[in-house]
Amino acid sequence: MTRKQMDNDVFTRRMKKYDDEMRWLYMELYDNSSMYAELCDRMKSFFDERQKDLKKRDEQREIDKDWYRGNDMLGMMFYIDNFAGNMEGVRQKLDYIRKCNVNYIHLMPFLESPKGRSDGGYAVADFRKVQPSLGNIDDLCALTADCHKKKINVCMDFVMNHTSEDHEWAKRARAGEGEYMSRYFFYNTDEIPSRYEETVPQVFPTTAPGNFTWLPDIGHYVMTTFYPYQWDLNYRNPRVFNEMMYNFLYLANCGIDIFRIDAVPYIWKEIGTSCRNLPRVHTIVRLMRMISEVVCPGILLLGEVVMEPEKVVPYFGTLEKPECHMLYNVTTMATTWHTVATRDTTLLRGQLDVVNALPKDYVFLNYLRCHDDIGWGLDYRSLRSEGIDEVAHKKYLNDYFRGYTGSSNSRGELYNEDFVTGDARFCGTTASMCGIERAEEEQNEPMMESAVRMDLMLHAYMFMQSGIPVLYSGDEVAQLNDYSYKEDPDKAEDSRYIHRGAMDWKRAEKIHEKGSYQQIVFDTLSRMEKIRSREKVFMQQADTWTIDTWEKEVLAIGRYYDGEKMIGLFNFSERDHTAWINEADGDYKDLFTGKVMKAQGVDVPAYGYMWLKKC
Repeated sequence: MTRKQMDNDVFTRRMKKYDDEMRWLYMELYDNSSMYAELCDRMKSFFDERQKDLKKRDEQREIDKDWYRGNDMLGMMFYIDNFAGNMEGVRQKLDYIRKCNVNYIHLMPFLESPKGRSDGGYAVADFRKVQPSLGNIDDLCALTADCHKKKINVCMDFVMNHTSEDHEWAKRARAGEGEYMSRYFFYNTDEIPSRYEETVPQVFPTTAPGNFTWLPDIGHYVMTTFYPYQWDLNYRNPRVFNEMMYNFLYLANCGIDIFRIDAVPYIWKEIGTSCRNLPRVHTIVRLMRMISEVVCPGILLLGEVVMEPEKVVPYFGTLEKPECHMLYNVTTMATTWHTVATRDTTLLRGQLDVVNALPKDYVFLNYLRCHDDIGWGLDYRSLRSEGIDEVAHKKYLNDYFRGYTGSSNSRGELYNEDFVTGDARFCGTTASMCGIERAEEEQNEPMMESAVRMDLMLHAYMFMQSGIPVLYSGDEVAQLNDYSYKEDPDKAEDSRYIHRGAMDWKRAEKIHEKGSYQQIVFDTLSRMEKIRSREKVFMQQADTWTIDTWEKEVLAIGRYYDGEKMIGLFNFSERDHTAWINEADGDYKDLFTGKVMKAQGVDVPAYGYMWLKKC
């Protein structure tokens, strides 16, 4: 049998498995058999064009479906230009990435987008072209190939909800071509836009109010959920769905392993609803999952769902009909910083209990910060039961992390502040929020020691959670806020660039300078990562739970897997505390210090952390 015949058999086998469900869902959405037939034909074309090494990778991952659920996955996200200039520069830094124990890199948006109207790259003008300053498609393919040789997976953002107004479709729509206008939401009066506005919340009420933009040159409104230059796509049109799936498969054939589906809850619109999390969204994601299982089953779908847990979990789908492979653990991240500011682990413990109760097949990405701001989407129902007012608490958190109150040494800035409601989000690097920036400014050694301990404690706690930990580039060397964005007119109005600064490679060299905070943070994180990858108790399938400490400042997490048990202790306070746990089942060894102790009444120093493994 020839290789081509073997490949055809593989495609036929996969298609047979999913065809009935794909056809049924597609016809339910569009009732268009010819467009479905076209989709299937193009799927076969992309399968045929897929490189031999990628097909081999697919076959291996079809067999080992849990390849990403181990205890050795560690991610790092960065903007290509900030990290290494361009794609060739990233290739030159792959050894550094491996030195960081990272085997999964998230390349922040790199597709072509217009200067000054890019929203950090999320306004895509061409889904098949790389931003020229970063390279080209050949450079992308070369980078992913080199990453695969070094056992590094590559993630990219796939922006499904909208295109740039500079996209070819948008230009032709603006020119009055009906076919292309139907790919967006155009209206020549405000009647229908007004009806949408009655029920659809605003994403950026201060910087981009409303959900529609008036285009005076053509006398039409166009739906723009995010910014006026980002036009929402109309997925009621099967041409939109098909073409976006072809873009998805094209990029998969460039060697992308993980697709972060941007703003996925927004992609289906209906009048009279919030246009968030509608049932058809799940139909589209399920179709996307099946399409990938047929053409490129080696890839993963990562859903960007920035909402409370009950609205996040459905994006995993079901065990029988899965949707996303992974989701972000957004609420836990925000609750973590709430805990830093309040020194009270009660809410965080409740959040972790919710996540720990979910099926072990659900994989979350855990992080302390990302490219975006920190929104205070906390469990205010629980906080209100403790007499905490939502508006006042959000103000306290924003004041705290700006270093204004609560004995805070944090530094950062607000984002999208609403002067009417008083609401705002927060921006800053992990190190600056922990106080390292202020300690360096003031040359205060005790403050620096405390800030570094807090930074490391937070990472030790993050690594203890179930799922995949992800670092933002620079956090491994405690990179500080970068205020130079204010000097760039294209960035000055967006305070998120304070924590998106260019990698300071000169500062990074200090990891070789013994006693520097860069060296302490880098080496300690490296040690944590190596411990995590060798101890099977960190496996995704481990039982995980929280433990009473009887001290609100100290969080305790238990893990158990295949006969091995571990307890993690994390002090969220600048004072020493005793964790009044009583695990009277033998001796435990601290994996950081080697000290053997009973897990009873454990003294945890200020911003201290312990990983206690049962002997």
